[in-house]
Amino acid sequence: MGAEPYYGPDFGLLHRRDPEVAQVLLDELDRLRGGLQLIASENFASPAVLAALGSTLNNKYAEGYPGRRYYAGCEVVDRAERLAIDRARRLFGADHVNVQPYSGASANLAAYAALLQPGDTVLAMELSHGGHLTHGSRVNFSGRWFDVVSYGVRRDTELIDYDEVRELALRHQPKMIICGATAYPREIDFAAFRGIADEVGAWLLADVAHTVGLMAGGALPSAVPYADVVTFTTHKALRGPRGGGIMCTRELAARIDRAVFPFVQGGPLMHAVAAKAVAFGEALQPEFAEYARQVVANAQVLADALAAEGMRPVSGGTDSHLALIDLRDVGVTGAVAEQRCAAAGITLNRNTIPYDPEPPTVTSGIRVGTPCVTTQGMGTEQMKEVASMVAQVIRNPDAVGEIRARVAALTEIHQIYPSEL
Repeated sequence: MGAEPYYGPDFGLLHRRDPEVAQVLLDELDRLRGGLQLIASENFASPAVLAALGSTLNNKYAEGYPGRRYYAGCEVVDRAERLAIDRARRLFGADHVNVQPYSGASANLAAYAALLQPGDTVLAMELSHGGHLTHGSRVNFSGRWFDVVSYGVRRDTELIDYDEVRELALRHQPKMIICGATAYPREIDFAAFRGIADEVGAWLLADVAHTVGLMAGGALPSAVPYADVVTFTTHKALRGPRGGGIMCTRELAARIDRAVFPFVQGGPLMHAVAAKAVAFGEALQPEFAEYARQVVANAQVLADALAAEGMRPVSGGTDSHLALIDLRDVGVTGAVAEQRCAAAGITLNRNTIPYDPEPPTVTSGIRVGTPCVTTQGMGTEQMKEVASMVAQVIRNPDAVGEIRARVAALTEIHQIYPSEL
């Protein structure tokens, strides 16, 4: 019950009514407080964001858009959605923003629906080179309903080959080109993609789910001036609630809105929409720009420190919040590395590297990210310590006990969700 002050007065009621679920909440809080979270797609939402999520806005059905709902009694939740839209437009300089998508995947589905017909050709990044399931995987709607042509990275530099992208676009004449990735550590040249899309008359969709927070903070160039449609998530580097969003040009606004509702989704999650408004408001503050820059600086130091430990960063480093690490030189698979790190209280994920000889269930690499540890207040000196711990436990599983103690000492100094809140 030590976490009750953090969870607020409702936690006592939950603990009395459903102690099993209450214990799940406490155990997850203990896991976060006692370990290092290096999953690149995760972050710690602020207590203010979590308060909006746990609100009575959860109860309201609000199909439609502000001022044009299909249910009565939406005058209050309309204010929440208008705040979210206005703040997102200011944050990114976008013509139009839809804040209703439940996730990044549903945002991408809506973008496909707005711009394409089933069977149309799409040019997107190969999943094994850093793309996403919704960019053409055969087990996903995108690969089943559309003719997806994939581009990748060069073998020598492990960077996107823009000449290859152009050649594929000219050859296949796609209706849409997708740029954006989940495991590509380098800056993406949106201007180059815009030029290729214009040359073949294609729509340009930028999926910036991973980097939208860095764009909000000015740590990476924004895709908004270049893409017709920008899809994003709010729970990664943006540090908001789990959810998605879509930005687009004024000309596409009606098409995007109709694709989200009623084509893809029903009633929006108004508690999540309010929490998105909180997150956008936080990202508009000057300190968020400092945070975004520190996320990148931490990732660069972490990548360099792992390189010094004999663990090669793919493409030689990173420009973003994540690094992809090739473990072949140390003779450990990504799956084994993930397990060894987890035993020591370090949470990261195995990940394929470009041209990986191992299957996705095994992999030759790991992906590490710095949004969570940066939110905890860690800086570049702590990243050197984190790299040392990761390298030691990957090489030597007998070091688990020692590394777990070092992790505990570090997280004790850099606490997340302290109980006195």
